[in-house]
Amino acid sequence: MSDAATALHHPAVEPAEAPLTPESWGKLGMWIFLAGDAVGFGVLLASYGALRAGSVDWPNPAQVLGIQLTALMTFLLICSSVTMVKALESLKKPDLARAKMFVLLTALGGAIFVGLQAYEWTHLIHRGLKIFGNPWGSTLFGASFFIITGFHGLHVTGGVIYLLSIYKVISRVKDMQYNYMVSEIAGLYWHFVDLVWIMVFTFIYLL
Repeated sequence: MSDAATALHHPAVEPAEAPLTPESWGKLGMWIFLAGDAVGFGVLLASYGALRAGSVDWPNPAQVLGIQLTALMTFLLICSSVTMVKALESLKKPDLARAKMFVLLTALGGAIFVGLQAYEWTHLIHRGLKIFGNPWGSTLFGASFFIITGFHGLHVTGGVIYLLSIYKVISRVKDMQYNYMVSEIAGLYWHFVDLVWIMVFTFIYLL
């Protein structure tokens, strides 16, 4: 007798729930990972806010860091989120060629972001910003800047590697439903990285 028939004859017995599919397991795992990661970024940004509020000589980020280059970096990450969405739309059609193109464009946007961040770090180090000091004020300014932006930069680097592996998968696998599943999970990670950067940009550069 089926579960539904059993429940019909015995009202106290509830039908068994369907087990999680591989897709939902993957999404659940990614959401759990992102939740933990969000806590990590939250602690870093809260610590930055506490340090800044308790300092009497905190440098003005707009004067020390500048925002033109970082605004360009932010724009690149926002555009990369758009290309990730377009990749998923192409997989739904399905149009594998366009999907692969958009995944590569997303990875390229992330790679350019990391390159620009490396340039920014090099420029600031030459100007005197160090992890244990700087010529503009509080010593902790440099430490907090490098730790927070560096932690995010590692996430972007990992995301680029992740996207390139997804590109390799969808290039080889013919099952479009599977390709969409793995790409959607990767998209969750990438959108999270983009969202976190907007918060970092706001806290570190604009406020």
